[in-house]
Amino acid sequence: MFRNCVVTVTLAALVSAGCGGTGQTPPRSSAPGPSVRRCAAGTRSLAGSTTVAWAAALQQPTTAFRVPGGAAIKRFGVVNVNKAAMVFGVLGERVDARCRVTWLHVALPIRPNGATGWVRAASVVRTPVHTRITVDLSERRVRLYRDGRLVLTAPAAIGSTATPTPLGRYYVNQRLIPSDPNGPYGPGAVGISAFSPVLTGWTQGGPIAIHGTNEPWSIGRAVSNGCLRIPNAKLRELFPLAVSGTPVLIRR
Repeated sequence: MFRNCVVTVTLAALVSAGCGGTGQTPPRSSAPGPSVRRCAAGTRSLAGSTTVAWAAALQQPTTAFRVPGGAAIKRFGVVNVNKAAMVFGVLGERVDARCRVTWLHVALPIRPNGATGWVRAASVVRTPVHTRITVDLSERRVRLYRDGRLVLTAPAAIGSTATPTPLGRYYVNQRLIPSDPNGPYGPGAVGISAFSPVLTGWTQGGPIAIHGTNEPWSIGRAVSNGCLRIPNAKLRELFPLAVSGTPVLIRR
């Protein structure tokens, strides 16, 4: 790199001194300058792929809006109440005429379930996610896919009739390690952006998670308060794979 700079300076000096030439000023290049990339401004969806999704991690306190620049929904800090990094699942993006992403349409980890909003793209760092999770309540089974390929399946306890597991599309928004690995959550909990439809008075609003259990007999039954209990050995496999932003589909 430095050698090229020296060569460039030397050639310029030789030309100005008339070395090897006529002493006349060389003609200007007629090559066109760099072109400005143009786009059709608008919004496009980033959801629905079976191989890649996007997560947006906050870099500074950020407000989510109902529409870009519209009414505020909520102000979010860079970490949540559990001191985990605040992450949104990305659903779409808005691009201006110069192809710059200005706003992101994101899933929010708040009530009501399925809440979405818009955040400024400059306030987050976006990363690709190659995993997704499906939960089949009728089968009472959790499945994790990576790059579209099934890599893990586990039987699960699901919510009871009185405290059902909510249906819908969510995302992994935090991963927590309990202080007691032999407690009701087992060795870990993969929190998702869903809340119990009935336990609204619970701590933190009744969040839903996929976690281990100290009641292995409950696996395969509809007995939980809405969370999904899987065997502790399976939870240990799932935990490192279910990165923040992983889409989670809960269906019948």
